[in-house]
Amino acid sequence: MNDSNKHSSEHQFLNVQSLVYMVILVIAFVLFLIIQIFNTTDEIIPWPKGDGPSESQTIAVVDQIFTKESTELWQPLPLESIKGSALESQIMYGKDLIAHTSKYLGPNGSVVKISNGLNCQNCHLDAGTKIFGNNYGSVASTFPKFRERSGTSESIYKRVNDCLERSLNGSPLDTASAEMQAIKAYFIFLGKNVEKGTKVKGSGFQDLAFLDTEANPANGKQIYLQKCASCHQASGEGVLANSKDEYTYPPLWGKNSYNDAAGLYRLSNFAKYVKTNMPLGATYQAPQLSDQEAWDLAAFVNSQPRPHKNTPADWPDISKKPIDHPYGPYSDSFTEHQHKYGPFKPIAEARKAKK
Repeated sequence: MNDSNKHSSEHQFLNVQSLVYMVILVIAFVLFLIIQIFNTTDEIIPWPKGDGPSESQTIAVVDQIFTKESTELWQPLPLESIKGSALESQIMYGKDLIAHTSKYLGPNGSVVKISNGLNCQNCHLDAGTKIFGNNYGSVASTFPKFRERSGTSESIYKRVNDCLERSLNGSPLDTASAEMQAIKAYFIFLGKNVEKGTKVKGSGFQDLAFLDTEANPANGKQIYLQKCASCHQASGEGVLANSKDEYTYPPLWGKNSYNDAAGLYRLSNFAKYVKTNMPLGATYQAPQLSDQEAWDLAAFVNSQPRPHKNTPADWPDISKKPIDHPYGPYSDSFTEHQHKYGPFKPIAEARKAKK
């Protein structure tokens, strides 16, 4: 073969090789574009991850939405799902404000001093995530909403400040403050997997049947001394933490407890709360109190002295007052004593008949 033919063959080979490389690059680019079109992650190339839940498992957790038709009890999304997000620090601050409210807003609060030393978590267990522990699962999905107590449509801000003024016997928090915004962000995160307008199963309290008789404070005192005083003390004053800026066990009555306008001052709420959550270790699946004990315990605790709060604007339509609202006036003929201690069945039946 002469030199000219040899050079021509080599030239042709190089052209074919270049063409192959070009085709490969074009195919790779097209595949890259296709991947990006269907890529739902925040990564340029969504490489599979090693240790930890698979992608399908992660999607299943995030995509589980609780609706009015859902039969499962609500479960919050894992906090790991916000790791590295822009809202992580705000949401985590909101959680800490709920769990350790007094450290920030209590008598020795590092931010402001506007509450009595209780933590929101004392009434909303596990930072508002425990099933039937008065959790926050339905807050974001149901607020703003009309509430009969105020006769107005209330925002999340109003609801938070109601708790601060009643359960924490304090003053309202500035709605524009970093603390209020963090609490709201935490509520929105907890309700992220609940469809708007849904009161998810497992939120609030578990229903508790009315007694046929009135609740008995004297019997409740014996139950308290046997099952509650070891933590909350015989005097009901609770136990301060070593840091002195919050309670290890909160006071159940006295000047540092919730006032008589708080939700737990209604016997039904307190009885439902302790039935599924107290003494420590109790759950809705494994309660430690009978129904009778729960009602009697509620009657004893709520018959003890505590701060009073004037609420002249509450219940503008008195016919909408709950059956066990402890103060008159009422739209029926039952006494204030019966509205506070029961029996509640006759009141409920009379109200149903009237409707």
